[in-house]
Amino acid sequence: MGNAKKKMEISKTAGKSKKTLFKLLALAVTALLLGVGVVFAFNIPGVGKGEKVKPVNGVATIPLSIVTDGEAHFYKFTDGGREIGFFLVKGADGALHSAFDACDVCFHEKKGYVQQGEFMICKNCNKKFAIVRIGPHTIGGCNPSYLPHQQTAGNAVISVDDLKTGARFF
Repeated sequence: MGNAKKKMEISKTAGKSKKTLFKLLALAVTALLLGVGVVFAFNIPGVGKGEKVKPVNGVATIPLSIVTDGEAHFYKFTDGGREIGFFLVKGADGALHSAFDACDVCFHEKKGYVQQGEFMICKNCNKKFAIVRIGPHTIGGCNPSYLPHQQTAGNAVISVDDLKTGARFF
């Protein structure tokens, strides 16, 4: 009877070890999936890119001190549950350039742009656009879709009506 009792204890211990191993494996798989999910989420268009703006009195106001460093600054405006992305960037010409984070041609892919030096690169077709050329004169075709802005009292000011015109891209 002593051997039978020992075998039962060994069997219980083995069962506990298997449960512990299973729990550790499940935890490792969960951590891996969570990590992959976070990385994947930041690669989804519209996720993880852009500071939200909250318009006041029909305009979105962004301090020039933030956007005149030569780096593209991405923003999002929410209208009726739809996030409309745009960016502001100071060009080598000293002017501030603004556009929707959408190509007039490739917008269906919802990939937007990334900056590379003095160029904005379409993340869908990889076409380069000189920052200094982004503006009202480059409308249509494969270009960053122009978004008008004004500069007043140390701010870039964009009207909500102009922002809403970009809804078709998003």
